[in-house]
Amino acid sequence: MSHVRTVLGDIRPEELGVCDAHDHLFLRSPQLPGQELDDLAAARAELAAFRAAGGAAVVQWTPYGMGRRAADLPELSRATGVRLVCATGLHQAAHYDPGLLDRLRGDGLAGLFVSELTDGIGTTGVRAGLIKVAGGFHTLDAHAHWTMRAAAEAHHATGAPIAVHLELGTAALDVLDLLCGELGVPGERVILGHANRFPDPVVQRQAAGSGCWLAFDGPSRAHHATDWRMPEAVRALAEAGFGDRLLLGGDTVVAGARSVDGGPGMPYLLRRVRARLAAELGAEPVDRILDEHPGRAFAADWK
Repeated sequence: MSHVRTVLGDIRPEELGVCDAHDHLFLRSPQLPGQELDDLAAARAELAAFRAAGGAAVVQWTPYGMGRRAADLPELSRATGVRLVCATGLHQAAHYDPGLLDRLRGDGLAGLFVSELTDGIGTTGVRAGLIKVAGGFHTLDAHAHWTMRAAAEAHHATGAPIAVHLELGTAALDVLDLLCGELGVPGERVILGHANRFPDPVVQRQAAGSGCWLAFDGPSRAHHATDWRMPEAVRALAEAGFGDRLLLGGDTVVAGARSVDGGPGMPYLLRRVRARLAAELGAEPVDRILDEHPGRAFAADWK
């Protein structure tokens, strides 16, 4: 039987509830100096605000080595009543010290992913529920090939879903060629993030045709064609027969983007995005995207 692996244990897919399918409570990167998500009280307040807006679950895509604070997640989940799913995996090389990457190459990356999925993250006892990796801008570099091969190996060993950061929404088909074509990961076990940032309808239909999930995540930024083109893109995918392969998320990556710090934050997904999509598709399909689809996307027959 498939289960979603939360920080408090495995649950049935239908128990996950209304879900922000891609977000961050904690995140640190040398690419974002001074903008770290590293405030426990703010994370608790953000989850409480999301809960008050009708949210029930958040999937945190922060991977290994980026300040995910796994030890704090169980108590945050208990205190707020929001179910949390934590990631293992590795982001682009730019987010890490080169020495750390050299050590991981020597130690075996797939083994790290498997251990965090099955035994737990360090000594926290928290098991990851997904593997997060990343592509590049319209291409996959050597680092992406390394991390995705390790992710595929860990998937085959555990059953875990693989979530992929698409840089500015690009390289979706390259990712699928590698993960699903060469490495044998079933399409339905792959979640492509940031589909909204490169709204090419042909590529989106081709990607969805693989059986993968397309995540539309994050409110508009100045250089992202997100909110204003997303309803049209989602409707086109639904009309093409892919309405059952869609996810929605907030992707809060810097402190100023949290609702409790004056940004849109996690509640924006339910406060504004939900209603805007419902005007395009109707309320029932949007409810399924938020409430039913994440449970299916992140559930696994864990080995």
